[in-house]
Amino acid sequence: MSFSDAPARARHLLVVDDDDRIRDLLKEYLTRAGFRVTAAAGGAPARRLLTTLDFDLAVFDVMMPGEDGFSLTRWLREQRGTPGRTPVLMLTARSESSDRIEGLKLGADDYLGKPFEPEELLLRIEAILRRAADARPQAEGPLSLGRCAFDAERGELSCAGEPVRLTEAEVTLLRQLARTPHEAVDRLELARGSVDPSGRAVDVQVTRLRRKIEDDPKAPRYLQTVRGVGYRLAPD
Repeated sequence: MSFSDAPARARHLLVVDDDDRIRDLLKEYLTRAGFRVTAAAGGAPARRLLTTLDFDLAVFDVMMPGEDGFSLTRWLREQRGTPGRTPVLMLTARSESSDRIEGLKLGADDYLGKPFEPEELLLRIEAILRRAADARPQAEGPLSLGRCAFDAERGELSCAGEPVRLTEAEVTLLRQLARTPHEAVDRLELARGSVDPSGRAVDVQVTRLRRKIEDDPKAPRYLQTVRGVGYRLAPD
């Protein structure tokens, strides 16, 4: 199975496992498969990450000291907004069907027993991501940004009915933000594949776009900064 055709925005996974060896192996394998992977050694750091960054999917080990995968899943499903909708794949060495049922009742999307074949893990992750994408409401037509409108399909911005010239980089940035309106997108994720992966070029593009979109670029209403994370597009 080939993952060479990974999307331009590499999907961001969170791996939570208290076993350093397994956590590192999972991170290495999933990174090679084309994902962007962040890892946590337990429930407390996982909670901080889940409330700070947006993830396309989380992989939780069930058997962890302190907060186990069941408790972490229960907490996650109680969160409002994007964090609470994060798909979850649970991993466990316990084979009892009651554990699998418990995980699914708590809101896990799938359950995989250890040991497992790496390819099966990838297939299950891809299946969950496909279901999540199919369930996500798709914006229709241009996004309204006050007096401006952005057509992501055409890559066109207009303000007060007049076309506004955008650079190729500005079109790419707006399209990335328009995929998940009202949701924060990691600054480094926006910089992925750009000439400056540090994110400085993204900051420059945001400043230029605000001059084109916002009534007051110093107090942006539509192209917002999310402190410690990145940027968010907030259409009407």
